[in-house]
Amino acid sequence: MDFSVKSNSPDQYHSDCIILSVFEQCRLSSVTEKINKISNSYISSLLQSGELEGKIGQTLLLYHIPHVLSKRILLIGCGQEYEIDACQYKTILQKSINALKNTGSIEAICFLTELHVKGRNIYWKVRQALEIIQESLYAFDQFKTNKIASHLPLRKIVFNVPTSCDITSGNCAIEHGIAIASGLKVSKDLSNMPPNICNANYLAAQARQLANTFSHYITTSVIGEQQMQDLKMYAYLAVGAGSQNESLMSVIEYRGNSTPSDKPIVLIGKGMTFDSGGISIKPSAGMDEMKYDMCGAATVYGVMGVVAALNLPINVIGVLAGCENMLSSRAYRPGDVLTTMSGQTVEVLNTDAEGRLILCDTLTYVERFNPAAVIDIATLTGACVVALGKNISGMMSNHDSLANELLIAAEQTGDSTWRLPLPNEYHEQLDSNFADMANITGRPGGAITAACFLSRFSNKYTWAHIDIAGTAWHSCKNKGATGRPVALLSQFLLNRAGLNKDA
Repeated sequence: MDFSVKSNSPDQYHSDCIILSVFEQCRLSSVTEKINKISNSYISSLLQSGELEGKIGQTLLLYHIPHVLSKRILLIGCGQEYEIDACQYKTILQKSINALKNTGSIEAICFLTELHVKGRNIYWKVRQALEIIQESLYAFDQFKTNKIASHLPLRKIVFNVPTSCDITSGNCAIEHGIAIASGLKVSKDLSNMPPNICNANYLAAQARQLANTFSHYITTSVIGEQQMQDLKMYAYLAVGAGSQNESLMSVIEYRGNSTPSDKPIVLIGKGMTFDSGGISIKPSAGMDEMKYDMCGAATVYGVMGVVAALNLPINVIGVLAGCENMLSSRAYRPGDVLTTMSGQTVEVLNTDAEGRLILCDTLTYVERFNPAAVIDIATLTGACVVALGKNISGMMSNHDSLANELLIAAEQTGDSTWRLPLPNEYHEQLDSNFADMANITGRPGGAITAACFLSRFSNKYTWAHIDIAGTAWHSCKNKGATGRPVALLSQFLLNRAGLNKDA
């Protein structure tokens, strides 16, 4: 898809389709009113006859409009003119692109970026429009033998902005938006891959490919089981012991700042390529979705691509903690006591609480990078889904400033996140009679106690944990990965790099 920004009057375009807004009570935007006058009130006459009420998401496709050069006009209802918020704006864009896909248009001129959206500037509106359009066009059909090809597929979209002064901001939004949309796509593609193909070795191959693509900025190293043994990462190794696929930890290093004192930001993604639950086996219903237990790693992979594509002037290290939790005679058991890389011991009460076991050793491993901050991303607990549902990710941190940065990035992108507490009194639920701690507690506060467990391995640096168990994928009819929180973390890194254009 080709995107560009222009600032022209709507009557100057000769396009396949122009996208215009209509508000409730049949009120026309200033741009739509210009076209209405050119067409001798053709649009207003249709609205007065009840063809479109202007409610959010309503669409009306018009052909052969009198005295208009463009072939079609797509009218989209936008509600109350000065009451459009970020969520409504996204809905308007989604409905528009869905309607546009069925028109046969190859190109379109979008005037929706001129809408008044509360507290948002041109950069935000253009970037969000681009990302929403790419999201709406996404399809994962790699394993379908009969692919449905679009007739005259949409290839080009021009975002029209109010003045020529807005073109610079719009072009910046397109640059950032294309990179982030690409990061979202590769993250979703990786997450949607079947587990018989996407194992830890596959993750490592993708990480190496990223280094080949961006060889000037990225180097990748892969830690295998023998190295993990030498490093005494016994918790990580225990989780993967039941699988015939080797556990592999892929370390992707991006160096965008050559200043020796510039500490890296480390992103750790849980890469459980399939989670059977181990001996504490999961129910069979929905177990196919446990291929999505590596969405944290897919997120990190996508974000590292964004960072490299934008050549951000910061240092970032992405770690894909690849593993598979399977049953066999070699699988670890409830009752086992594991010694972690940090030297702390863990009693295994449930083998399905495996994510924290690979993460705890990874959190210890990344101490060697002397990080400015560490953020782990994991589909960690069903308790987080119970607490926050499927729309909001949970976030916990040992540092208020880092937590606030992540919350700001979440608000900027609409990648919703809520901070949960890490109170000291929750730690006592991890007490074990036979080890320093247990790997699981009772049901109350399960997302928090899981983070409390991880916090015991991250006290040497600034750290945050994002639980995406509820937000990483959709179930049922629309089953598929969401790519979250690629947008949030990309924005966080843009902000860290001083490239925040949002308002």
